[in-house]
Amino acid sequence: MAMRNPVHPGAIVREDCLKPLALSVSEGAKRLGVGRQTLSHLVNEKASVSIEMAYRLSKAFGSTPETWLGMQLAFDLARHRHLQQEIKVERIVAA
Repeated sequence: MAMRNPVHPGAIVREDCLKPLALSVSEGAKRLGVGRQTLSHLVNEKASVSIEMAYRLSKAFGSTPETWLGMQLAFDLARHRHLQQEIKVERIVAA
């Protein structure tokens, strides 16, 4: 079952990964091997978790890439749930 209002994965990185370790965005970016702006966009919920970032986060914080990508997918699906009603396509079945 899909979560109704999942949290953006960037908020998880900010609150559950960086803050408990007292890491600034600059230091976190350095440790992840990405630019400061890249991590800043993620933790400020302006960017999505990419496949590459999912691998970096999993290595740095001990989770799996699938976990990070799953959080991003859940967030994106919830944010765009309105499309289910707006897109008018009929089921295609074999004749």
